[in-house]
Amino acid sequence: MAERPARRVPKPHSARVVRTERLTPHMQRVVLGGEGLAEFSVGSSTDHYVKLLFGAEGVTYPEPFDMARIREEFPREQWPVTRTYTVRAWDPELRELTLDFVIHGDEGLAGPWAMRVQQGEIVRFLGPGGAYAPDADADWHLLAGDESALPAIAASLEAMPDGAKVYAFVEIEGQDEEQKIASDVEVVWLHRGDRPIGEALVEAVRALEFPEGRVCAFVHGEAGFVKELRRLLRVEHQIPRENLSISGYWRLGHNEDGWQAAKRDWNAQVEAEQETAGSAAS
Repeated sequence: MAERPARRVPKPHSARVVRTERLTPHMQRVVLGGEGLAEFSVGSSTDHYVKLLFGAEGVTYPEPFDMARIREEFPREQWPVTRTYTVRAWDPELRELTLDFVIHGDEGLAGPWAMRVQQGEIVRFLGPGGAYAPDADADWHLLAGDESALPAIAASLEAMPDGAKVYAFVEIEGQDEEQKIASDVEVVWLHRGDRPIGEALVEAVRALEFPEGRVCAFVHGEAGFVKELRRLLRVEHQIPRENLSISGYWRLGHNEDGWQAAKRDWNAQVEAEQETAGSAAS
């Protein structure tokens, strides 16, 4: 049997923290810059994301930082872990990359880091990835998500074609989590309060009277409500898969490592369930 070729290890970008800003009680902004971003660029997608690299506590890595060397020389438990964040904005002239972090006190890895990181600190990351952008030929657009999807939704709203018909729903904890977005589209802010995550969002999208014509939809956030909205759009409204960007960014009770390990099987199961439901409904 021929040996499988070695998996290519991507070269990370290196940047420095330019500034930080508290946007709302649960959203922290970190702006990165520096010469290390000379080769960084993004395309037309509005859901571009990067994977931040967080080193294991107490471990010093050789310089220059080399992921391939680290994987060869260090035990797996000492490899840097990744956390995925949407690019809120990229300024190619200033070469500044803006990332927004949902924070819940000391919970998690990236949120607490974003709260304490200082100007000048070095940040390494992989990317960008991304695939969605508003389709200028669509008759109307649907954007729906929770806080984790807000950076991508905001970037998408700011990139909408002039005069586009857009319905945007964002579920947040309360009024003080609303943000100003440089767009003429009126965002429907859904205040969660003590309700389960996604409940208000599913209700709002279900209550929407869908206009005629082809929709371009972006639905992201907690996997449980995304599953419900996927069924609503794919099965009940019969929207073709190619018109949808829909995925669970995270899942209750799982950190990113656990969710990413289970995500492929979860998505396959959801697709199978909904294909069956769609066949029964037709």
